[in-house]
Amino acid sequence: MIPQFKNQFEKLGFDELSPIQSAVYEPLKNGDSVLGLAPTGSGKTLGFVVPVLERLAAGQGIQAMIVAPSQELAMQLTHVTRSFATLLNMQVTSITGGANVKRQLEQLKKHPEIVIGTPGRILNLIEDRKLKTHDVQTVIVDEADDLLEGETFDTVRTILQNVPSEVQLGFFSATETPILSELEKWFGIPVTRVDVRDIDHTQGEVRHGLLEVSNLKKAGMLGKLTSVKQFKALVFFNHVGALQQTKSWLTHHHVPVATLSANQRQTERQKALTDFRLGRVKLLLSTDVAARGLDIAKLPAVVNFDLPDTATIYTHRVGRTGRMGEPGQVVNFGDDHDLRDLKRTLKDTDYELVPVYYQDHRLGTKRPEQLEQQSVDADQVFEPEAKVAGEVRTDPTAIQPASRKPRVKASLPEPTKKKKGHNKHSKRKGMRHKREE
Repeated sequence: MIPQFKNQFEKLGFDELSPIQSAVYEPLKNGDSVLGLAPTGSGKTLGFVVPVLERLAAGQGIQAMIVAPSQELAMQLTHVTRSFATLLNMQVTSITGGANVKRQLEQLKKHPEIVIGTPGRILNLIEDRKLKTHDVQTVIVDEADDLLEGETFDTVRTILQNVPSEVQLGFFSATETPILSELEKWFGIPVTRVDVRDIDHTQGEVRHGLLEVSNLKKAGMLGKLTSVKQFKALVFFNHVGALQQTKSWLTHHHVPVATLSANQRQTERQKALTDFRLGRVKLLLSTDVAARGLDIAKLPAVVNFDLPDTATIYTHRVGRTGRMGEPGQVVNFGDDHDLRDLKRTLKDTDYELVPVYYQDHRLGTKRPEQLEQQSVDADQVFEPEAKVAGEVRTDPTAIQPASRKPRVKASLPEPTKKKKGHNKHSKRKGMRHKREE
C-alpha cells in the first residue's frame, strides 16, 4: 500500500487490514477480476477502493466505474472514495437517478478518473454518449447479489458491453446467490473467488430478539422503544404503504421520525439520513431498496417492523448494526405465528433468536411478572393493560410506561333510605296533590 493510503488508514483508526481487504488487495492491484464475499460491515468498500485507485493515473480520463444499487449507497461510496482519491489528485463524480442530470453532466466535463452511480443513470448517459467509457479499465459491482437480479442484471450486462473487452471486474457481496457462481459464463472472463466469511470476525456482538406484538400494536410499541435509553434504530418495512402509515401515526403522537424510500427525491433522502446520523431523530423508517449497504456509524439497533421473507434479506438488514466491532441489537416484531415463521426461515443460519420484552422503558430477555388480576368498577376509566406472552399491551393511541397499575375497586358505603313521599307528587283525577304520608 502506498504511503499516502497508509497514513489515511491510521487517521481513520485502523491498525491493520480486515480479512477481505488483505485477501483482495494483490489480485485487484494486479488487474485480476475478483468475487469478494465478506460479512456486512467488514470493510469491503476500502477493500476495492484502495487497490483500484493505486492502478489509476491522474488526468487520464474515466478509468474506473463503481455501480451501486441505490442513491444512498452511491453517495456513501463517493464520499469514501473521494477521501482517498484526493490524496492522488484524482476526481470522483457521482451520477445517480433522481439527481440533477445537468449538474452531473457539468461534473463529467471535468474529466474525473472515477465515476460512481446507479445502473439506470449510468446506462442512460452511456447511451446518450455523455459518459465516455473507452478508457475504463476497472468496473466494480457493489452489492452484486442484488444488482445481478431481475431488470438490473440486464442493465449491468449492457453497461459492461459498452466498456473495453479486457476490463477488470470486481463483484462484492455479503451473501451468495446462484448467479455469483456463474460469473464467467455470463461475463466471459475468469473471476477469482475470495470468500472470507468464515474467518472474518470484525462484527461486534449482535443480539437478535423476538418481540411478540400484534400488527395493530406495532406502531405503539415502536414509539415506546424510543423511550429506551440511548435507543436509535433503522426500521425496515416490506412496503412503502405500511411505512407511510406508521410515519403518520408516530408523527401524530409527537414521535420524531425520518423516512427513506425509493419514491422520495434525493434531497429528501439525504436530509433524512443526515438527521438520523446527527441524532435529530431516533427512528429512520426505510424499505430494503433504500437502505441496502448503508454504513451508519455505531448504529445501536435495527427493527424489523415487517419480517423479511428470506434469510438473505435478513442478513443485509441486520448487517446495518454491529459493524466494525460495535455491539448491536436486532428487534423483530410479529405475533406468535410470524415469529415461528422467521425461525424457520433462519433455521440454516447461525443467528440465535431469543424472546425480548419491553417494560419500564427497558428491553430485556427476562419475562416481566404477571400483573395481579384485580376487579375494577365498570364506571372507572383507565387504559386496559394485559399480559400476553410476556408483552405489555396497551391502547395503541397512547404511548405510556408499561408499569402503570389499574386502580383497585373501592368499598362503597351502604346507600341511605330516603323518606317515603318526600318532595314527590302524584297525579290524581287531573289534579296534583301532595301525597299523604
